[in-house]
Amino acid sequence: MKKLAIQGGTPARDTKTNPWPQWPVWGQEEEKALIEVLHSGVWSYNGPKETEFNKLFAEFTGVKHSICTVNGTVTLQIALEALGVGYGDEVIIPGLTWQATAATVIDVNATPILVDVLEDTWCIDPEEIKKAITPRTKAIIPVHLYGGFSDMDAIMAIAKEHNLFVVEDCAHKHGGEWNGQKAGSIGHIGSFSFQLSKHLTAGEGGAVTTNDIDLAEKLDALRNCGRRPEGDSLIGADKGIGDYGDDGNFIQSGNLRITEFQAAILVEGLKRLPEQNANRDANGAYLNELLNNIPGIHPLKRDPRETKKAYFNFAFRYDRQAFKDLSVQDFRSALEAELNIVVDACYEPLNNCSLYVPHTKPARYKLSDAYWKAIDPKRFTLPICERLYHDESVCLHHKILMGTKADMELIAMAIEKIYNNTHEITN
Repeated sequence: MKKLAIQGGTPARDTKTNPWPQWPVWGQEEEKALIEVLHSGVWSYNGPKETEFNKLFAEFTGVKHSICTVNGTVTLQIALEALGVGYGDEVIIPGLTWQATAATVIDVNATPILVDVLEDTWCIDPEEIKKAITPRTKAIIPVHLYGGFSDMDAIMAIAKEHNLFVVEDCAHKHGGEWNGQKAGSIGHIGSFSFQLSKHLTAGEGGAVTTNDIDLAEKLDALRNCGRRPEGDSLIGADKGIGDYGDDGNFIQSGNLRITEFQAAILVEGLKRLPEQNANRDANGAYLNELLNNIPGIHPLKRDPRETKKAYFNFAFRYDRQAFKDLSVQDFRSALEAELNIVVDACYEPLNNCSLYVPHTKPARYKLSDAYWKAIDPKRFTLPICERLYHDESVCLHHKILMGTKADMELIAMAIEKIYNNTHEITN
């Protein structure tokens, strides 16, 4: 009789009787807040819920200013615009990230420079950053990926030495800390996503964070049709600051605002986040400890400077040699069958990503032959990114970490079950 679920055996987890924790999490608090917004008639545009969330999120992140936007792609774009990044500039980014990190660079007419990552964190390699710097380099976008945290000590030192801006892509790292500093408070600007899968969500939405009042004023204007900060839309701003005239507008932009309904959900979700993060952190550490005992399974490194963990996905590296040469694709399928939950690869490397294809938009991006050539992602070589994607990466959504220690033991047991019965698939 076959033992592996993918071969007809009994799964390690029957999700009909023992379901995984659900995501998103919501309760009567969110329901009450949404009804309150509905009856208020103030459904958008610098309403009290948005103002409240901006204040709470700034305090939570440890910055002076937080500004909500429509999504986490827009946050990156307006961050680059506020920093004056544009045509002729280069922005160094990791090759392993969601396509928006690169797409927003070309959306401001700058050139994304893709560099490789560290295999033990999947975050950008500071040594590769150094190699990629040219006289045209203007900014670095480190991405805190899945459960990893970019080496912000090294990155900020490089940025200081070369007079570069740093935009932290924190779409996976709400509440994570590096040396006691929250993600989004270390670089010049932090960029957050509140998309449905993220561990702080309103379905969609985003926020930018900064300690610089001049940047905050520009960011606020860029998400609000170019207007100067109005009322309490910019927490901590003095009225009438800056040298932009008195007509109320000072920069070309459009409507990139969120709604009061989203802000209401975010206010309540932020109250839940510290406890959720702590639970995911404890379970993630325990699961790593268990997986360290299984040959061929390599948990991602937790740097001791990472003083608080925040998970978007729980990820680890897989070595097929320890599993009788079972491909990572077949391993993920077998684990998915055992756990009855989606098991993914990491993001596609951006040098060969089906969603990052700037040459499909010549009318928008072919500013010159030289620029057209410069934004071709295929010109970059990313051996570690490619190896992780094709041969090693295993990713599970953070909701698996919202359960109990027994759940972590079950995950480890399922992987060990595959290890002990690999012959059922390879023979």
